[in-house]
Amino acid sequence: MSKPQENAEETKAEEENTHGEDDKATVNDIMIIDPETLELDLNHGRIGKLQNLEPLTCIERLYLRWNLITKIENLSTLVTLVELELYDNQITKIENLDALVNLEILDLSFNRIKVIEGLDNLKNLQKLFLSSNKFSKIENLSHLTNLTLLELGDNKIREIKNLDGLTNLRYLYMGKNRISKIENLDSLINLTCLSFQSNRITKIENLNSLHKLDELYLSENGLKHIENLEYNMALETLDLAQNQISVVENVGHLKELTEFWLNDNNVTDWSCIEHLKANTNLNTVYLERNPIASDPAYRRKLKLIIPSLTQIDATLCR
Repeated sequence: MSKPQENAEETKAEEENTHGEDDKATVNDIMIIDPETLELDLNHGRIGKLQNLEPLTCIERLYLRWNLITKIENLSTLVTLVELELYDNQITKIENLDALVNLEILDLSFNRIKVIEGLDNLKNLQKLFLSSNKFSKIENLSHLTNLTLLELGDNKIREIKNLDGLTNLRYLYMGKNRISKIENLDSLINLTCLSFQSNRITKIENLNSLHKLDELYLSENGLKHIENLEYNMALETLDLAQNQISVVENVGHLKELTEFWLNDNNVTDWSCIEHLKANTNLNTVYLERNPIASDPAYRRKLKLIIPSLTQIDATLCR
C-alpha cells in the first residue's frame, strides 16, 4: 500500500494552480446553455464573478474550480444544489450561502479565507473542505451535526476545539497546522480516520473515546514514544513516520493493524521489533531511514520476525 498525500488536494493544486500570473488576462462570464442540467462543470473557465445562474432551476452539482472568483454571491436561486466546488479561487469570505439548504458537499479549499463563518443554514452538509486557507481558529461548525468529513489541513490552527457537536464525523483532516496537543476529541465517537500530520505534537494522548478509529496519521511531529493507544483496538493503519521515536512499544494489542509506518525515526535496537510479532495481521511496515535499516540483513530479519509481511518499505516481499 502506498502512502497517501497528507493533504488529499494539495498535490493537485500544485499542478493545476497556474492562473496566478495571468490574473490580468481576459476574465470570462458564465453562460448557461442548458437551464435544465443537473450538473455544470465550469472548471478552469477564467470566471471572475458568480452571476447569470438564475436559469438553473434543477442544478444539483456546480463545479467552479480554478477560476478567478473573489466573492460568493448570486446563488440564492440554486436551492436544489447538493454540491458546490469553489476550490482554488480568490475568495476571502464565506457568505451568501443561506439559501442552499440542501447542500451536502462544499469545497472552499485553496482560497484566502480567514474566518469560518456563514454556514448557519447548511445543516444538511456532510462534507466540508476548507484546506489551504488562512484560518487560525476552529469556530462556527458545531451545528453541522450531519457532517461526516471535515478537511482543515494547511491552515494556521493552533488548538483543537469547538468540534463537540460533530458527533457523526468520521474523517477529520488537520495536517499542516500549528497544533501542539491532541485534545477535545471525546465527543467524536464515530471517527474512523484522524490526521494530524505535520504539526507540533509531542505526545499521543486523549484518544480514549475513539474506539472506531482505524486510521491514525501522526507523521512529521515531535513524538518520542508510542503510547496511549490502549482503547484504539480497531486501528488498521498507524502512521508515525518522521518523528523521534527510538523504541517500538505498546502496539501488540492492536490485532487489526495491517499498516505500520515508522520510517525516518531513531530505532536502533532489533529487540524492540520483536514486539510486532503479536500483530499477526501486519502486512506492511516502513522502517527505512532508521538506524536498523542500515543492517545488510535488514529485510531478511524483518521477514523472519514478522512472517505475515508482504511489503517492507516501498518494496513488495519476494
